[in-house]
Amino acid sequence: MTTIQNSSGVSDSLLTAVNGTKTAKATDAAGEAQDRFMTLLVTQMKNQDPLNPMDNAQMTSQLAQLSTVSGIEKLNTALENLMGSYQTSQTLQATSMIGHGVLATGNGVQLSEGQALLGVELAGPADKVQVTIRDASGSAVHSFTLENQPAGTYPLAWDGKTDAGATAPDGKYTFEVKATAGDKNVDASALSFGQVASVSTGSGGIKVNVPNLGALNFADIRQIL
Repeated sequence: MTTIQNSSGVSDSLLTAVNGTKTAKATDAAGEAQDRFMTLLVTQMKNQDPLNPMDNAQMTSQLAQLSTVSGIEKLNTALENLMGSYQTSQTLQATSMIGHGVLATGNGVQLSEGQALLGVELAGPADKVQVTIRDASGSAVHSFTLENQPAGTYPLAWDGKTDAGATAPDGKYTFEVKATAGDKNVDASALSFGQVASVSTGSGGIKVNVPNLGALNFADIRQIL
């Protein structure tokens, strides 16, 4: 801690009040600042020149500054407590999702035993929504069209049948979505399906762990099934 040296004729008692003693123990930051300030103010009043006393306006200004600093410290403490409570609430909410299926940002789809789930998110109503599923080589294996769909998030199912009528082998596929309203494109997002396995917390916040999708933020999840 930087100390004030007695090089300007200031009384030793005033310097002691400002610098404190080396044996004094550290206390709460806000309480220490307040105690130091009040000690300084009282010491100034005791050592003021009787012929030129401290101006009342100056004293009021110093007290106002102390009140402001104390208020900011209390506000910071309150915000930290609020953030802690909010994170606890988020953790409890996240753990309740374990075992539930979710639709999250992504274009992957997993076909297992002839069944697969995927999803579509539309920013606005669409006359036509074209969904194309592709295999690992990028070749289209199945496509279908939804008509007159309002804005929102929709889970979709695929029975594993290809456009040729065959059964596609189990495995990983990708899909793309294109939506139109008249002759205008509508913002459409592909959503992947997965089941929440666990929840983890760390410096990056709360993560929802979904096999095949990875560690997701809450913002990545569009729907809980």
